[in-house]
Amino acid sequence: MPSILAYDLGASSGRALLGRLNDRIIEVEEIHRFGNDPVAVGDRLQWDILRLFHDLKQGLLKAKHAGEEPVSLGIDSWAVDFGLIGRNGELLGNPYHYRDRRTDGVMERTMARLTPERIFGRSGIQFLPFNTIYQLAALKEADSPLLEQAKHLLMIPDLLRYFLTGEMRSEFSNATTTQLYNPLLGDWDAELIAAIGVSPALFGPVVRPGTRVGEIRDSLREELGVGAVPVYAVAEHDTGSAVAAVPALERDFAYLSCGTWSLMGTEVDRPVMGELARELNFTNEGGVNGTFRLLKNIMGLWILQESRRTWEKAGLTLGFPELVRLAEQAPAFGAFIDPDDPAFLHPGDMPARIARYCADTGQKAPGTPGGIVRCILESLALKYRYVLELTERLSNKRFGGLHMVGGGIQNALLCQWSANAIGKPVWAGPIEGSALGNLAVQWIAQGEFADIWEARKVIRDSFPVTVYEPRDGAAWDDAYGRFRALAGLA
Repeated sequence: MPSILAYDLGASSGRALLGRLNDRIIEVEEIHRFGNDPVAVGDRLQWDILRLFHDLKQGLLKAKHAGEEPVSLGIDSWAVDFGLIGRNGELLGNPYHYRDRRTDGVMERTMARLTPERIFGRSGIQFLPFNTIYQLAALKEADSPLLEQAKHLLMIPDLLRYFLTGEMRSEFSNATTTQLYNPLLGDWDAELIAAIGVSPALFGPVVRPGTRVGEIRDSLREELGVGAVPVYAVAEHDTGSAVAAVPALERDFAYLSCGTWSLMGTEVDRPVMGELARELNFTNEGGVNGTFRLLKNIMGLWILQESRRTWEKAGLTLGFPELVRLAEQAPAFGAFIDPDDPAFLHPGDMPARIARYCADTGQKAPGTPGGIVRCILESLALKYRYVLELTERLSNKRFGGLHMVGGGIQNALLCQWSANAIGKPVWAGPIEGSALGNLAVQWIAQGEFADIWEARKVIRDSFPVTVYEPRDGAAWDDAYGRFRALAGLA
């Protein structure tokens, strides 16, 4: 069976997986897993992009040592961050991390100049302070020499593909997240780019998922002793790949890609860019087969991950299974937070920030790790209900349940509480959603699947889906009312 290779890079770790099709069943083998920790240097937070490229090379080496010769490869990663390439073809500095504080206040100043109506009307993308448009505006405000020297802008997967192949292409699903791509024009929006004082020449041609975009360059083939592996642009925003892997049989479905971030929405044929979408701060990100992902970002398990880091620094080492067990034993509905409050965006002491949030909203703060974790998970589940209701309102669809994919579904308590909160079934699986969507797009491009719907059926046949039925409806309905009041959600 020929294999293909998927690199799936998340905000905290990455992995290389080999995929094979065996009698219409997908087999996946993880051959390399690696950390992806941001690096703080002075006041800046950056990505160690060369270490990530090193790990991509390790994936190719481990495939070779296992006797595999992948017939293709693709890369997906988080969105909005980018590298700048100089006139000599070299990277100009490490890419900044989207949680770096240099963008503080930039979105508000940019919106004041350009107006939210103009930005959303030309991009259809929700307003988040770390969007690429505001990262570039921050560089412009700081009179950064990087912009003077830059000749090309490449999103993170584009950049890593460039390192692999020497070819520069911008992929559709990731390009749309920048808030500088116009889905109505089907190209970069030169007006928005010029309005922030950046040259439109930085932005290269945009290709769709499934496009072959080169092969491993000669120098790398010689270094690693591998062949000329073709490289494909997949849905390179990891959420785009995760949605491609949702094992839905119905055409109208709601999804939640659950991990460091939670991203909830539905798939639509055309972007939804009316006034209501802007007011609700929804986004229209590119998908596969020319679709768009109408969705909303939710802060996700980042708050739990940062809490655990805070406790570890204090000498309290607790694994995630232990934290979930403690949460299950803590009293129910003791306190709530809005996971999307700006206080929880940047790295830091999350338990202290949760305590401040509770004090500011007249609640008694949870005093134990179990209570804090329960507060986080219950608040996430209740926020999921809120966003699901908004998604139904905006899309004029009604969903019979929620498909949850991604690493976060290993938290069975969160899955069950999500079902309780929304009052509908949760279908959880597969865990490796982004990697499977990455593989699926490569197979579609190679003619193994006719389209994304055939790929989704094969994914459903290949991987288990756990069903969580809702429980304790009255208690969760009451908690939802209190949560909305405390969080100020109309």
